[in-house]
Amino acid sequence: MSLDKLKLSKPLVAAMTDAGFLTPKEIQARTMSRILGGQDVIAVGPEGSGKTTTYVLATLMKLKYAFEEAPRALILVPDAEHVDHVLEQFKLLNRNNTFRIIGIDSRGAVDTQMNEITDGVDIIVAVPDRARALYLKLALNTNKIQLFIVDNAELIVKKGLQLPVVELANSAYKSQHVVFTEVIHEKLKLMISPFMKDSTTTIEVDEIGEQKAEVYQQMLYHVPNFRTKLNLLTLLLSDADVFDKVLVFVNTRLTAQTVYKNFNHVNETEITIYKPLFFDDAGYDDIEDFKENPESRILIVANENLTDLNIEGIPFIIHLELPEQKETLIQRIVKRTDEDVVAITFSTDIELIEVKKIEQAVGQRMEVMELPEELKIVDAGPKPKKKKGDEEDDSSERGAAFHEKKASNLKNYNYSAGTKAKMTYKNKKGLS
Repeated sequence: MSLDKLKLSKPLVAAMTDAGFLTPKEIQARTMSRILGGQDVIAVGPEGSGKTTTYVLATLMKLKYAFEEAPRALILVPDAEHVDHVLEQFKLLNRNNTFRIIGIDSRGAVDTQMNEITDGVDIIVAVPDRARALYLKLALNTNKIQLFIVDNAELIVKKGLQLPVVELANSAYKSQHVVFTEVIHEKLKLMISPFMKDSTTTIEVDEIGEQKAEVYQQMLYHVPNFRTKLNLLTLLLSDADVFDKVLVFVNTRLTAQTVYKNFNHVNETEITIYKPLFFDDAGYDDIEDFKENPESRILIVANENLTDLNIEGIPFIIHLELPEQKETLIQRIVKRTDEDVVAITFSTDIELIEVKKIEQAVGQRMEVMELPEELKIVDAGPKPKKKKGDEEDDSSERGAAFHEKKASNLKNYNYSAGTKAKMTYKNKKGLS
């Protein structure tokens, strides 16, 4: 497909060509006409799929006329680093400096930023909390905003910046709203539901790519919060016949102790901690001792200050928390021997973005498991209200604000609490 299919102006096509973009990305091909047509859009795609370039092009196309007093496009991003990245993209494509574009974040003085805005600006790229502060000081006029864009929405939610996003979006009530994100989940839906229209189109681009590494069997449990993680871990590991030797990874030694205390200990050595924080907690300083003791079934390991650990010979690896660096998890799931290992990951909404990055890195999806019926789910707070027209649809493009999961992501395995890693988790919990 050529760039002409995006229906861009000749200067923008020339700018794209000069920048080395010779063909449009899938997300650009599927969203550009809708954005230019004035629709509210939720675009879901992995890092590198072309989301930033998409809305930069759409903004430059939609505004048409430059040098008006009040801003006509407001782009919210999670942090200063993203502000710089978006400004670079605008500089690359806004070749004739047709539009006045400024970045707003905590690195600048509020008074200076107020003056920059009041001097006249067409496009503002800002972090939500600073943009809200300027709005409350009456420096940021949202009455003329035509295009309200939220980029990396999943990171904005992770940083807890939902309130300023909602306030600013509601203040720009006449504008078109476009949201770009790597994942979509309940917390993100809760943030955007107050301002996204009923006619919103959701477009998902699924670019997993070729498998880059051979990994062990991967399974994913998606839960609302850490407390539910603990309940699920206790429930699964209560099946001692299946989970006869397990490593449970967490991020800190304090969390390791929390997990340890959460179990109902049958005997002193069944559940242990690797290099425990407190002397009265049962544990091991050498993982080989854990492997050799048949009475020791579960070893809780903290990623904090952890050096290389020989985990060969252990059939179940559970990541209760996602490590800060995805490479930490990846090196544990890469297949190095012929032994069968099941790698299980627990993820909250906020951690789903890390799951996606791991899937992208290895070129393979984790298999989404259905939560056991007997699991006690701790209340995660209010859910977004359903809007009129929010009906189930199998399509990845639809006229309601939110969409059903794609077939590859559906939780369509009916498993209860789980030798070939117990026949690969009892044939993925068929439990024959």
